[in-house]
Amino acid sequence: MHCRAYFLLERDFQELKENNLKGITAFPVSEDLMEWGADIQGLQNTFWQELYFQLIINFTSEYNFAPPVVKFLTIPFHPNVDQNTGRACIDFLDDPAKWNTSYTLSSILLTLQVMLSNPVLENPVNLEAAQMLIKDESLYKQIVLRLFSQPSQLRDDSRESLKDPDKFIRSTKAISFNDYYRTWSGIATSKATGYYRNPLFEDPHFIEEYYKWKKLELKHPREWNLK
Repeated sequence: MHCRAYFLLERDFQELKENNLKGITAFPVSEDLMEWGADIQGLQNTFWQELYFQLIINFTSEYNFAPPVVKFLTIPFHPNVDQNTGRACIDFLDDPAKWNTSYTLSSILLTLQVMLSNPVLENPVNLEAAQMLIKDESLYKQIVLRLFSQPSQLRDDSRESLKDPDKFIRSTKAISFNDYYRTWSGIATSKATGYYRNPLFEDPHFIEEYYKWKKLELKHPREWNLK
């Protein structure tokens, strides 16, 4: 029997699809919907706009009375992202007292997208990034763009559940990374606002393949970034 959080996350997923948020996709990677992957593109008209970041979001059965834990797998050089853990430091995620049950998956992802180009410099978790941004914004931008070509990748137990791509979703045949890339590149984050309107989304077999491809992307982030 599914818990309350499961049905709320189903609702959040439907809301996300209806909103068609530009540069944002999210997808469950566990059958109970407690673990999600996400891709976020930087806001348009900022130097972040061509950069894409992968995240993992872990909910608990207490959602939406309690916030999820959000970590970047592709860790940006950013005042509000812990360089060692990839944890996104936002007040309502860090402090349950500031969490509101009106927050949804869409609002969390939008906040993260805005945070990239609008860092909070008070009490930063990456002091080096904050100091560089304050002293020399131009140099900071150069460092961000340079580091993105060889991004830090999260290496901890939070990704253990993603090591086996067949753990939660069964597939009928293997798929190579090149085949995955060619197919996914046509519908992924560069077209995030359009792929939900694609009739393929109504095909249950496509949904199964879609989740499997996204797991492969999370499992092989270096290969994806090189592509």
